[in-house]
Amino acid sequence: QVQLVESGGGLVQAGGSLRLSCAASGRTSSNFVMGWFRQAPGTEREFVAALAWSGGGTYYAHSATGRFTISRDNAKNTVYLQMNSLKPEDTAVYYCAVPFARGVVSGNVGDYEYWGQGTQVTVSS
Repeated sequence: QVQLVESGGGLVQAGGSLRLSCAASGRTSSNFVMGWFRQAPGTEREFVAALAWSGGGTYYAHSATGRFTISRDNAKNTVYLQMNSLKPEDTAVYYCAVPFARGVVSGNVGDYEYWGQGTQVTVSS
């Protein structure tokens, strides 16, 4: 079992920044891929970014490229999502997740097994 807890969401004006955190516990490993997804009201959950714990590459959705940065602190078992230049369309609940195949990066929701409870991000215009 892997437990994931997100934090850091909130209300911010357009153009502002937020840093989300995802603390992992339980049967974690340095080889895990960690993903960030988001879901706005009335829409499907979508991929935002992903990386591997152990120095692997980082991967971003087109909407996040150039504005968001995913990073990790292995000592703290925590993954971060730094979000800059936020736009109203970034408003959503943000989730972190661990895939069924722990070492495989994927942008597909169905490939992820463990999910956090989500943290709300609201960007006002």
